[in-house]
Amino acid sequence: MRLLVVNPNTSDSVTQRVAAQAGRVARPGTEIIAVTGSFGARVITTRSEQAVAEHATLDALAQHADGCDAVVLAVSFDTALRAAREMLPIPVVGITEAALLTACMLGTRIGVVVFGRRMLPMYQEVAQLHGLGARIGGWRALTDTSPYNLGADQNAVEESIIGAVADLVDLDQCEAVVLAGAVMAGVPERLQARVTVPLLDGVACAVAQAELLVRLGRPKATSGSLAALPRRDVVALSAALQARFDPQPSLPPPP
Repeated sequence: MRLLVVNPNTSDSVTQRVAAQAGRVARPGTEIIAVTGSFGARVITTRSEQAVAEHATLDALAQHADGCDAVVLAVSFDTALRAAREMLPIPVVGITEAALLTACMLGTRIGVVVFGRRMLPMYQEVAQLHGLGARIGGWRALTDTSPYNLGADQNAVEESIIGAVADLVDLDQCEAVVLAGAVMAGVPERLQARVTVPLLDGVACAVAQAELLVRLGRPKATSGSLAALPRRDVVALSAALQARFDPQPSLPPPP
């Protein structure tokens, strides 16, 4: 099985972290192909950056998805998830949706820890889009740090995470906690023994769910909003992305 992991953020260090975690949790025989976005923000933190990243995501998928069995979108906001499911004939899994769905199977009230107060409404909108907002009992935004500090000052950041999880358990009665974002890949394993509820990161959950979908072997829908793209006239896209809108280009005129 070949699993394409796409990080639409343009930060190779995050891609490397994600690829390492994906390799640790994947079943034997699963090959991980990790790709970083070729344009856009280093770390997506605003709606405008998110909009740019949607294009970058589809462009990366158009270039690298052929020959793969499934895709994991390794980005906090499940960027371009539904568009990717429409464009590709293989399963596409977003890390936040995967983590929230997994948490639903491990507890009743779900807690979510995110980086940055400004981004909190964006995360909440993602949960609502997936129909899971009502299952979330509490949110905590780590405002005194950033995803980059997870490598630079790991101990301090992880203490902040522990405190946020304790609040979610004690004050909001959460029974499973999602550590949101690709940069959280691998963190639950280090912290699980210090908390009283299951900790989840989206990369581990998404890899497992992508493998499950491949093993189930169900076909892509041929009707509805996620059916294959119809042929459309588009301009000024990369050759790979243009081809997704024109899967059967017309033959050149005869000489």
